[in-house]
Formats: sequence, C-alpha cells, structure tokens
Amino acid sequence: MDDAGTDGGPAAMVERLRVASNDHDLPAIVGCFAADYRNETPSHPERGFTGRDQVRRNWEQIFAAIPDLTAEVLRCAVDGDTVWTEWEHRGTRPDGSRHLMRGVVIFGVGGGVAEWARFYLEPVQAGEGDADEAVRRQVIPGGRR
Repeated sequence: MDDAGTDGGPAAMVERLRVASNDHDLPAIVGCFAADYRNETPSHPERGFTGRDQVRRNWEQIFAAIPDLTAEVLRCAVDGDTVWTEWEHRGTRPDGSRHLMRGVVIFGVGGGVAEWARFYLEPVQAGEGDADEAVRRQVIPGGRR
C-alpha cells in the first residue's frame, strides 16, 4: 500500500475525506461513508449513530456554522482495513470566534468507504490551568482543592 493512499485503500479514503472537507463538497464527504456506517463516540456514547444520513446532517451543520472550515490530517497509520488518523479542524464561526478541534478518528474501511469509526475529535479548550488542575477536575468532586 502506498502511504499517500493511491491504491484505493484506507489511506485513500482518508485523503478523499480531507479534500472533500476542505472543498466543502457535501456529496463527496457523504460518498466516503457506507450506507450503514456506524459511528461510536466512546467519550460521549449518546453521540453515536448509524447511517450516512446523519453524516450528511452533521456536515451540513458544520459548514453552516464554520463557513471557512479547514481540515488537516496530522498523522495517518494503516493496519489492514483499519486506519488511525489524527485530525485538526480550524475555522471561524459567524460571530468571529475561533473554532479549533483536534483528535483521533479510527476508521474501518471496506470497499473504499468508511464502514465504522471510533471518534475522539473534541474542541480544544484554552486557558484551563495546568496538568495538576486538569487531573483534580477529573478525579475530585468539585474539581478544586
């Protein structure tokens, strides 16, 4: 397999998705996903869904809210039909505030489309204290001492 994804495998699907995202090409984005695509969001299980119709609705909202969205794949590693990707999404909301999301999406690819994903892309939180404060907020009720 060519790391650039030129063989039509998992890396090629990721590259098509990146290009379609940056082109704001909704049909091309939806075309990167199987009809019965399954999305799991382990950190937020209620956000999981099945089907490319939800992919379309999600991206319609994203493009409406972030009209200058750009997507970058920072890292990509392929293992058989699974591709691990690290993404960064940037843009500006209509009110002028910054949009920045970073994280990992693991895709299962078959037939050149994503059949499933485990989704860990989250908004970046700035100014939230240091590592000690972050751990306290996670493990101590009330988060501060």
